[in-house]
Amino acid sequence: MSSLVITADTIVLADRILAGGAVVVVDGLIAEIEEARSIAIDQGVRRIDAAGLILAPGLLDIQLNGGFGSDFTDEAETIWAVGTRLPEYGVTGFVPTVVTSDMAARERMLSALAAGPPDGYRGATPLGAHFEGPFLSPNAAGAHDSAYLRLPSEADSDVAGWSSETGVRMVTLAPELDGAIDLVSALTSRGVVVSAGHSAANREQAVAAFDAGVTYATHLFNAMPPLGHRQPGLAGAALADTRVAVGLIADGLHVHRDVIRIAAQAAGHERISLVTDATAGLGMEPGRYLLGGQDVVVDPESVRLADDGRLAGSALSADEALRRFASMSGWSAVEVLATMTSTPRRLLGLADRGTLRVGARADMTVFTSDLRLIGTFVGGEPVHGPWR
Repeated sequence: MSSLVITADTIVLADRILAGGAVVVVDGLIAEIEEARSIAIDQGVRRIDAAGLILAPGLLDIQLNGGFGSDFTDEAETIWAVGTRLPEYGVTGFVPTVVTSDMAARERMLSALAAGPPDGYRGATPLGAHFEGPFLSPNAAGAHDSAYLRLPSEADSDVAGWSSETGVRMVTLAPELDGAIDLVSALTSRGVVVSAGHSAANREQAVAAFDAGVTYATHLFNAMPPLGHRQPGLAGAALADTRVAVGLIADGLHVHRDVIRIAAQAAGHERISLVTDATAGLGMEPGRYLLGGQDVVVDPESVRLADDGRLAGSALSADEALRRFASMSGWSAVEVLATMTSTPRRLLGLADRGTLRVGARADMTVFTSDLRLIGTFVGGEPVHGPWR
């Protein structure tokens, strides 16, 4: 017997867009997908009618530093408290990010992931850790604490334990650094997604990294050389290479809206990966918070280091990122939704998230045609919106 049936006028499936239909959920998984909105329902089964709305997969934010006053680098155990609130923005899966810091911060994150959620947890699922550093270029460190930067050739024994099995989902590094290509090969062989970022790499160094297994570019255009017509650098190489997905912070501040549109046209919805790069300031009032042990100032427009004003992530929510990107790219709502569902799903190799198909986990969102979030479901349970 099904536990829930949701009908909607538009359903974003893994392989097509269904113009009206129903999704049947049993025990937290998608059991059936019907191509008609009027289907027979067993007595006692809950039905939700999302008439005029879009039923889509839950959003995946693969670069999130914290939120609601908590910073993951300093307080890894807060991933569960933050995850409880992320469905308010449509997020049902996230990759908690640890910025450049000491080894202990990364160990705390892996321990928090291994410990698992508290009893009765009904929030977004942490999908493994993203270690953004410490193997970054000192010439493109951005808001990262340069005191902790290291060369891949000098990696300590802790890196030997980085794998998808131990909870490491993604590592961002600068591919031009000594030992980087060897580290790329080692990490990808252990199931870790390796991303190029915070890098001064030229085009040739970037292509060598892609050949070695790098499949992502962390927050494209930020903390890397500018795109030049004779020197495309990492940004140009990533846009030109169909093997590589590109992350974008679509707040209109990190990247100009015209450049966002250019990137959207170059990469398409199968390679654009929207991220928030949100910090402890997400969901909070303006004020001072932490990012990797450093003070940051959150104002209504930005998050910046307190000491020198450099951009330091954002306080952008996932649903707001979708709306802003839609206004910049000119894409349809369905195309925009792919940037935080199917694209990160493919990048991370997820079989049962970021997609609506039979057998997948019933993590779902309901949006209006202009990408206003109406409700969020985690494992088939309504956790945000009018159906709770």
